[in-house]
Amino acid sequence: MLYPKEDKENKVLLYACRNCDYKTLADSNCIYVNKIMHEIDELTHIVSDVTSDPTLPRTEDHPCPKCNHREAVFFQAQTRRAEEEMRLYYVCTNQHCTHRWTE
Repeated sequence: MLYPKEDKENKVLLYACRNCDYKTLADSNCIYVNKIMHEIDELTHIVSDVTSDPTLPRTEDHPCPKCNHREAVFFQAQTRRAEEEMRLYYVCTNQHCTHRWTE
């Protein structure tokens, strides 16, 4: 098994075997990537009081499709697939509803 190792003299990344002297130059400087993707429901549950956040813009042009309350906060977020466009998400400000939707 090859493990990442730095060649400090040449300042390059290598993969080296711990049992023998085999070494190979790494194709990339990246060893590990951890991508965390959130769904829209997860994004709004992270901040449970998203409707009272004064930094989020508000609109009365998009009434809630569930309770017809006129005011909603909105924000942009990217969907699970990075190749898709960013989407605009709305959250109803009615404390008894807090429905989330996108258009």
